[in-house]
Amino acid sequence: MSITRHHKNARMSQGVSWNGMFVTSAQVAKDFDLDAAGQTREVLDKIDALLAEQGYDKSNIVSATIWLADIADYAAMNSVWDAWVSTDEPPARACVEARFSSPRIKVEIQIMAAG
Repeated sequence: MSITRHHKNARMSQGVSWNGMFVTSAQVAKDFDLDAAGQTREVLDKIDALLAEQGYDKSNIVSATIWLADIADYAAMNSVWDAWVSTDEPPARACVEARFSSPRIKVEIQIMAAG
């Protein structure tokens, strides 16, 4: 089995692929001044780019974990997620409230894809 680490540094990889599987690290927005919907949009754009590098798209996602700094942002995040996700092939998903390393982060999303 060959494991490939993508966009790595000493601490972590932005993604890891093996045996037709691909998992991202938890992705956050670049612009922490955005609201939860804006941060969700940026995160999903990053995930789209990581998937495309592997030859995948959102229809390959089998699992998604979403962390929100404030569960009150659930509807705002879902308004963006629902417009983005493959409605024909939605992944298994979990969404929870969590405290982040920076109070400016509102959303983190990690996905696993299979091809």
